[in-house]
Amino acid sequence: MSVSRQKKVYLPSATRKNQYITIGFPLTDEYLNAYSSLETCYDEFSKLVYQLAEKQELYNVHVVTTDKLPMVRFHSEAYCLSSNEQLRFFYNPAHHEANRLHSTPGFRARKLRIVFLATGDDLRSNAASFHTKIQKFIAELKPLLPVKDVPIKIRDHQHISYDFFAKAKGLKETYGYKLRAVDSRYQRRHCELPENVSTLNYVTINIPVDRRIKKQLLANDTVDFGAVYQTVYDKFIQATQSKQLKRVAMVANGKLPLVRNSKYEQLTSTDEFQMIGFDPHAQSPEPIGHWDSNKLVDVFRFVIVAGKSDETDEGYGRFMNQVEDALRMFTQDFDIDKEHVDVILRFHQHISYKAQ
Repeated sequence: MSVSRQKKVYLPSATRKNQYITIGFPLTDEYLNAYSSLETCYDEFSKLVYQLAEKQELYNVHVVTTDKLPMVRFHSEAYCLSSNEQLRFFYNPAHHEANRLHSTPGFRARKLRIVFLATGDDLRSNAASFHTKIQKFIAELKPLLPVKDVPIKIRDHQHISYDFFAKAKGLKETYGYKLRAVDSRYQRRHCELPENVSTLNYVTINIPVDRRIKKQLLANDTVDFGAVYQTVYDKFIQATQSKQLKRVAMVANGKLPLVRNSKYEQLTSTDEFQMIGFDPHAQSPEPIGHWDSNKLVDVFRFVIVAGKSDETDEGYGRFMNQVEDALRMFTQDFDIDKEHVDVILRFHQHISYKAQ
């Protein structure tokens, strides 16, 4: 492969893109005392949010007062699913708009959170413009809040997702991506960020455990699945290490991996989330494996985190080519129906910082 080609990764033309930005701040006693009731606080805050969002041409905005973590995915229909710990937004950025307050009667949130879902056709090209609109929104919002100097945290989430076996399904057309770092892209488009921005770039891979996989891996009397998970884990580590991918994890306990920068955050897993922590600056971190030997999961979940050495001026194209090469090696040992089963890769890019 030529040097110029290594700088890009060629993904299916049907690759889907998402971007959403969350901002939030603590709901203190001082803030709440400015209103006659909890419900009035939520209602007045949401009305203010929608009014200011309209001025900035932000058309898919959600106020969340349930302390549930927003998760966003592409879908041809727009809907929101709620669990004990998550709010899952499904929507098509090209078509769907909404303003909605997500609250539970009588529940006092630890923080007030706003979720801005990007809208339009070319999300990556317009990502800096979308982020700038959020910055302007915050600048207008802060003076109107009943408490001054509220500490607002901004989290910008972007990801692209595609089926690793798209070609086996007849989808031959591809498009080259350099996958530049978010802060670098924003700088080129005159979107100003503070110096102390936390960044995280990683890939998640989901492999469904269907009937063919079960037949291949399981004996008829298997009740302890630990040996099965260990075998899959060992093969994954072998494949990733062969491509110099050092920050890796496998999760097979029914929980959703939640990747965080362990340098800055305390990591505590929950009933629904398996926290995965890596310091991008660490040179040789230990691989991570979490599984429950007493049950067989529906999906094997894998995480590959990019380190500082994986970031180049051109972007993360080389890193993604390494990921694809490792996955190609890893999956060749498994009986996967490539023409029908979707193995979804999702490349995540996150930045976060405190608003000035």
